[in-house]
Amino acid sequence: MVLLDPLADAMSTIKNAESIGKNDCIINPASKLIGSTLKVMADQGYVGDFEFIDDGKSGMFRVILRGKINKCGVIKPRFSARVSELEKWEMRYLPSRNFGVLIMSTSQGVLPHSDARERGIGGRLLAYVY
Repeated sequence: MVLLDPLADAMSTIKNAESIGKNDCIINPASKLIGSTLKVMADQGYVGDFEFIDDGKSGMFRVILRGKINKCGVIKPRFSARVSELEKWEMRYLPSRNFGVLIMSTSQGVLPHSDARERGIGGRLLAYVY
Protein backbone atom coordinates (compact mmCIF):
# COMPACT_ATOMS: atom_id res chain seq x y z
CA MET A 1 0.00 0.00 0.00
CA VAL A 2 1.40 3.38 -1.02
CA LEU A 3 0.75 6.40 1.20
CA LEU A 4 0.50 9.52 -0.92
CA ASP A 5 -0.62 11.91 1.83
CA PRO A 6 0.00 10.72 5.41
CA LEU A 7 -1.65 13.86 6.89
CA ALA A 8 -4.86 13.19 4.94
CA ASP A 9 -4.82 9.56 6.11
CA ALA A 10 -4.32 10.72 9.71
CA MET A 11 -7.23 13.18 9.53
CA SER A 12 -9.57 10.59 7.98
CA THR A 13 -8.54 8.04 10.65
CA ILE A 14 -9.44 10.55 13.37
CA LYS A 15 -12.73 11.50 11.68
CA ASN A 16 -13.76 7.86 11.18
CA ALA A 17 -12.88 6.88 14.76
CA GLU A 18 -14.84 9.88 16.10
CA SER A 19 -17.89 9.09 13.97
CA ILE A 20 -18.18 5.53 15.35
CA GLY A 21 -17.58 6.70 18.91
CA LYS A 22 -14.16 5.23 19.68
CA ASN A 23 -12.14 6.48 22.66
CA ASP A 24 -8.78 6.41 20.88
CA CYS A 25 -7.17 5.72 17.53
CA ILE A 26 -3.77 4.78 16.14
CA ILE A 27 -2.24 6.96 13.41
CA ASN A 28 0.38 5.20 11.35
CA PRO A 29 2.93 6.33 10.07
CA ALA A 30 4.00 9.21 12.32
CA SER A 31 5.71 12.37 11.14
CA LYS A 32 6.68 15.75 12.59
CA LEU A 33 3.94 17.45 10.54
CA ILE A 34 1.27 15.08 11.88
CA GLY A 35 2.62 15.56 15.41
CA SER A 36 2.49 19.34 15.21
CA THR A 37 -1.01 19.20 13.66
CA LEU A 38 -2.15 16.96 16.52
CA LYS A 39 -0.60 19.42 19.00
CA VAL A 40 -2.68 22.27 17.55
CA MET A 41 -5.81 20.10 17.69
CA ALA A 42 -5.05 19.18 21.33
CA ASP A 43 -4.34 22.82 22.28
CA GLN A 44 -7.68 23.85 20.76
CA GLY A 45 -9.48 21.07 22.67
CA TYR A 46 -10.53 18.85 19.76
CA VAL A 47 -8.49 15.80 20.80
CA GLY A 48 -7.10 14.75 24.16
CA ASP A 49 -3.54 13.68 24.80
CA PHE A 50 -1.52 11.89 22.16
CA GLU A 51 1.65 9.87 22.48
CA PHE A 52 4.33 8.74 20.08
CA ILE A 53 4.87 4.98 19.97
CA ASP A 54 8.24 3.86 18.57
CA ASP A 55 7.82 0.66 16.58
CA GLY A 56 11.33 0.63 15.13
CA LYS A 57 10.07 1.95 11.77
CA SER A 58 8.42 5.31 11.28
CA GLY A 59 6.49 5.09 14.54
CA MET A 60 2.84 5.85 15.26
CA PHE A 61 0.68 8.13 17.35
CA ARG A 62 -1.98 6.97 19.81
CA VAL A 63 -4.59 9.73 20.05
CA ILE A 64 -7.20 10.02 22.80
CA LEU A 65 -10.49 11.23 21.29
CA ARG A 66 -12.88 13.53 23.17
CA GLY A 67 -15.91 13.30 20.86
CA LYS A 68 -15.72 17.00 19.94
CA ILE A 69 -14.92 16.75 16.22
CA ASN A 70 -17.78 17.17 13.77
CA LYS A 71 -15.55 17.17 10.71
CA CYS A 72 -11.86 17.43 9.94
CA GLY A 73 -9.77 17.12 6.81
CA VAL A 74 -6.83 18.38 4.86
CA ILE A 75 -6.86 21.31 2.46
CA LYS A 76 -5.60 20.27 -0.95
CA PRO A 77 -3.80 21.85 -2.69
CA ARG A 78 -1.97 23.52 0.19
CA PHE A 79 -2.99 27.09 -0.61
CA SER A 80 -0.84 30.04 0.42
CA ALA A 81 -2.79 32.37 2.67
CA ARG A 82 -1.91 35.94 3.56
CA VAL A 83 -3.18 37.45 6.79
CA SER A 84 -5.57 39.64 4.77
CA GLU A 85 -7.02 36.55 3.02
CA LEU A 86 -7.69 34.47 6.14
CA GLU A 87 -11.35 35.48 6.35
CA LYS A 88 -11.95 34.23 2.80
CA TRP A 89 -10.49 30.82 3.71
CA GLU A 90 -12.50 30.71 6.96
CA MET A 91 -15.71 31.25 4.98
CA ARG A 92 -14.71 28.53 2.55
CA TYR A 93 -13.72 25.76 5.00
CA LEU A 94 -15.41 26.53 8.33
CA PRO A 95 -19.18 26.49 8.96
CA SER A 96 -19.44 29.84 10.78
CA ARG A 97 -17.49 32.67 12.41
CA ASN A 98 -15.51 31.81 15.55
CA PHE A 99 -16.26 28.12 15.08
CA GLY A 100 -13.52 25.71 14.08
CA VAL A 101 -9.86 26.09 13.27
CA LEU A 102 -7.78 26.33 10.12
CA ILE A 103 -4.38 24.77 10.76
CA MET A 104 -1.54 26.59 8.99
CA SER A 105 2.14 25.96 8.42
CA THR A 106 3.95 29.25 8.97
CA SER A 107 7.52 30.43 9.34
CA GLN A 108 6.96 30.20 13.12
CA GLY A 109 5.71 26.61 13.02
CA VAL A 110 2.30 24.99 12.69
CA LEU A 111 -0.34 27.33 14.16
CA PRO A 112 -4.11 27.80 14.29
CA HIS A 113 -5.27 30.61 12.00
CA SER A 114 -6.22 32.82 14.98
CA ASP A 115 -2.63 32.79 16.30
CA ALA A 116 -1.26 33.47 12.82
CA ARG A 117 -3.61 36.47 12.51
CA GLU A 118 -2.49 37.83 15.92
CA ARG A 119 1.17 37.51 14.94
CA GLY A 120 0.51 39.02 11.52
CA ILE A 121 1.99 36.14 9.52
CA GLY A 122 0.62 34.15 6.63
CA GLY A 123 1.50 30.64 5.54
CA ARG A 124 0.20 27.50 3.89
CA LEU A 125 -3.16 26.02 4.79
CA LEU A 126 -2.81 22.41 5.96
CA ALA A 127 -6.10 21.32 7.49
CA TYR A 128 -9.37 22.33 9.11
CA VAL A 129 -11.24 20.98 12.11
CA TYR A 130 -14.58 21.85 13.70
